[in-house]
Amino acid sequence: MTKGIGIDIVEISRFKQAVDRWGDVFLNRVFTKGEIEYSMQKRFPYQHLAARFAAKESIIKAFGKNPVNFKEIEIINDKFGKPSCRINKKKNQINLSIAHTDKYAIATAVI
Repeated sequence: MTKGIGIDIVEISRFKQAVDRWGDVFLNRVFTKGEIEYSMQKRFPYQHLAARFAAKESIIKAFGKNPVNFKEIEIINDKFGKPSCRINKKKNQINLSIAHTDKYAIATAVI
């Protein structure tokens, strides 16, 4: 039974502007250390950060009345690259799909 669904899209250039403006304060408020390290090792880190941001937004939307905050959600990938999430460091049953191009990142979450 589906309990909630959420979707979000992020324009990568606007996301980069936010990071440029607020820097580490913004990154550390939204992302875990692991998410920042994972994204920063990529060739295009802002695409990966924006995709994780969209994933977190989609999860929050899927929860609806009982929202969690950004830092409680950690987006991780398995060894094949499939995304999933931990909430409060616990694996859960949220189905997650993430995609990005050079201009946009999008994510969908189904609880």
